[in-house]
Formats: sequence, structure tokens, C-alpha cells
Amino acid sequence: MNAAADLRFLTTPDGDLAYRDTGSGPALVLLHGGFLDHRMWDDQVSALAATHRVVVPDARGHGASANATRPFRPADDVAALLGHLGIDSAVLAGLSMGGGVAVDTALEHPGLVRALIVSGAGTSEPDFQDPWTTSVLADWNRALAAGDVDAWVEAFLRFVPGPHRTADDVDPALLRRQRDMALGTIRKHTAGEPDHRIPVRDTWERLAGIGVPVLAVRGGADSEDHLRMADRLVRGVPHGRTVTVEDTAHYPNMERPDVFNALVAGFLAAL
Repeated sequence: MNAAADLRFLTTPDGDLAYRDTGSGPALVLLHGGFLDHRMWDDQVSALAATHRVVVPDARGHGASANATRPFRPADDVAALLGHLGIDSAVLAGLSMGGGVAVDTALEHPGLVRALIVSGAGTSEPDFQDPWTTSVLADWNRALAAGDVDAWVEAFLRFVPGPHRTADDVDPALLRRQRDMALGTIRKHTAGEPDHRIPVRDTWERLAGIGVPVLAVRGGADSEDHLRMADRLVRGVPHGRTVTVEDTAHYPNMERPDVFNALVAGFLAAL
């Protein structure tokens, strides 16, 4: 099925937000990583829509959603979409940036969230210390500052194999999918464009207030920073646990969708 053909749009005062809405049953919202779009979840939608209503938005400024021209909070966009769809509460699953947005939504709109699945993240306030991670991010930021899209995408794609592997260890089709999504988003923006996102503050300190079940899915070959933040998230909430998908890094849902989907399905069934 062509996912693009399934896109719908929520009109907001600051442009349209794109999303997919498929399946029936309890609501499950899948929130993508930074610079990617709803297509990173294609393998999950096809597996989980048999038992759940699966909603997959493009974050503002990503994919087919409009760029922001005024201040906004991504968590508020999630809440607005749920309200638009008549969904009283949902399980939120987010990866990387999407994981931070999922946690933010649970903090700022707790009544809307039944449970959280967070992968490759802790909260929306990342704590990067590992030399590998900080080196990649430095290359990333230099390329962005110079407007060098090719150099930026190469730095971005280093998160796919992670610090312990090379691109040769990853399915080339996965790298092509990532490159296509990342280029589609980065080309929507210009160098020096303001970041209109309003951060949610004190997220680590507020974790104890998240009373819903939390599953942190770690890629076994991800960076030490991301593994550490996932563990910190689980320690901070009352009802959290971690699982690890071996032989994957920052995108376990794309590298080993069969394992990832089974873990998610088991967690959802136990709610």
C-alpha cells in the first residue's frame, strides 16, 4: 500500500499537519524520529493495525506537514490531533525525537496517555556525554551551519549503524529509506531558519509523575548515551522496564521489525 496515498491533514492556525489513520481498536500513536517522517513506521503499521487504531503523524516541519512559522510545542500538536480524531486516550510510541515528544505529552497532557513506548531516548532534554555521540553531533552542526546537505546527511546516517558498526553492517535498503526521508525533511528548511519549538522543561525531574506503564526499547548497539538515558527514564518512572533488541542501533523498529513488533504487541496485550 502506498502510505502517501493514505495521508490526511489536520488544519491548524500554523498550517496543515499530515497523518495516517488506519486500523481499529485501542488507539496507538507512532511518533517518528527527528528529520524522518511517518514512513519510518511502515513495518509497524502493517503489523499492528490488525488489532489497534494506528495513528502516524508527520511532526510539524517534517515530511508532509507544514513548517512552523510561530512558537509551538510538539506535545500540543499530538494533543490537538487526538482531539481532532476523537481519541480520549492512546498509547504513545516514539523513537528518538518522537520518544521525547511522547514523554512530553504524558507530562503535559497526562489524561490522554494510557502507556508509553520509548526507543532511543530518555526525555526531550537529552544528556549527551559520550565522545562518539558528541563528535557526530559536532559534525552534524558544522554541516548545517555551512549549508552542506551532503555532509549533514552523512553525519545523520552514522546513527543507523551506531558506534560499534559501520554502514557495511546495515541493510543498504534501510540506509536508502533513511536518506530519502532525511533529505525530504532537510530540504524543506533553510540555513539559519529559526527553531520555533518551545521546550518542555524539567522533564527528568518530573518523571515520577508519569503513572502509566512505560516500556523503553533499546537497540543493543546504540550509543552509550542513548542506552544510559533509556535506563534513566525507566528508573525515574513508577512503572517502567527496558527491553533490548540485539544487533540493532538507534532504529530497532527498522532493523529488526519482527522482534520490535513482537515486543510492542506483547506490551500492548498486557495493558
